[in-house]
Amino acid sequence: MIRRRDIIMLLGGAAAGLSCPPLTALAQAPARMLRVGLVSGATERTAPQYVAIDGRLRELGYIEGQNLALEFVNIHGQFERYGEVMRDLARRNMDIIVALGPEPALKAARAATSTIPIVMVAIDYDPLALGYVASLARPGGNITGLFFQQIELVVKRLQLMKDAFPALQAATVFWDAVSGDQWRVVQDAATSMGLRVAGVALDAQPHDYERALAQVPPEYQGILYVLSSPVFFPNRERLGEFAIRHRMASMSVFREYAEAGGLMSYGPNFSSLMRRAVDYIDRIAKGAKPADLPVEQPTKFEFVINLKTAKALGLTIPPGVLAIADDVIE
Repeated sequence: MIRRRDIIMLLGGAAAGLSCPPLTALAQAPARMLRVGLVSGATERTAPQYVAIDGRLRELGYIEGQNLALEFVNIHGQFERYGEVMRDLARRNMDIIVALGPEPALKAARAATSTIPIVMVAIDYDPLALGYVASLARPGGNITGLFFQQIELVVKRLQLMKDAFPALQAATVFWDAVSGDQWRVVQDAATSMGLRVAGVALDAQPHDYERALAQVPPEYQGILYVLSSPVFFPNRERLGEFAIRHRMASMSVFREYAEAGGLMSYGPNFSSLMRRAVDYIDRIAKGAKPADLPVEQPTKFEFVINLKTAKALGLTIPPGVLAIADDVIE
C-alpha cells in the first residue's frame, strides 16, 4: 500500500481546546474504574474501528480490568434492540455511553438517560438538525461527540466514479433501511449527471447479494455502489469478492472497503474518528461536561484506489484520477 499523503483530521473542536493528549498522559488516567458502554450495530470487537478505540484507550492509560470496564454489545443488525441495550447500560450506571453509527443508536441512548454522558459518533444523520444537540459549539445536555453527514459525500462518490469511467451510463446501488436517505440523493444526483441507477434494497440478513444482483438488468452490472450502513461494513470482504467475481467496479465509503478488495472508497478515516471519540471519553472522565465540549466534524476525506482490484478486473484508472488519490493499493 502506498501512502500518497497523510490524512490529518482537522476538526473544529480542536481549536476549542479538545486537543489529543500526548502519550505522556499515560500516568494521568484516572485510577478508579471507568465504566464505558459501547453498542455496535453489526460489527465485531475485532473490527478496525474497535482496534483503534482499544489502541487509543491504552495510549491514554486506560487498561481493561485495571481502571477500565468496557461493556461492548453487538446487536448484529437488529436495530430494534438498541432501546433495550441502552436501557440496560443506563440501569447499570455506566459512566459514559458511546452511541456509534446510525440515528437509532443515539435516539435510544437519549431515551435511556438524560444524565449519563453520551459520546456520539453520528453517521448518516445530522444530530443538530434533528435536535439532539443545541449547537455544534455548545451542544448542551448530556450529548457531544462527532458527526459527518454521508449525504454530502454521496454526490462526490458518484462524480469520482464518473471521472474514473467516463463512458459510465448505468450502475447498481446496494442500500438498506439505514441508507435510504442516501439512496434518494443518489437518484437525484445520477439524473443530473446523465446516469441511470438501479437500486436494490437489502433488508433480510444475511444479505443475499447474488439474488440482489439478479434483480438488476445486465447493462447496470458494470458498476456497484455500496452505500454507507453498519450492516454492510462487516461484509466488506464478502462484497469485495462478490464485485470482483461479477467483474463490477465498486465504490464505497471507508478505506476498509478498498483494503478488503473494493475498487474505490471515499470518506473520512473511520479509525481516526474512533480515536477522536476516545479523546471525548477521556475528557469527560477527567471532569469535562458534555454540554461544554464542541461537536466535531471531519474536514479531511481520503480517496483510496485498489490497483490490484483494477488489474483483476482488467480496468485502467485514468492518470488524472490516480493523481488525486490519497492512497493507492498495489
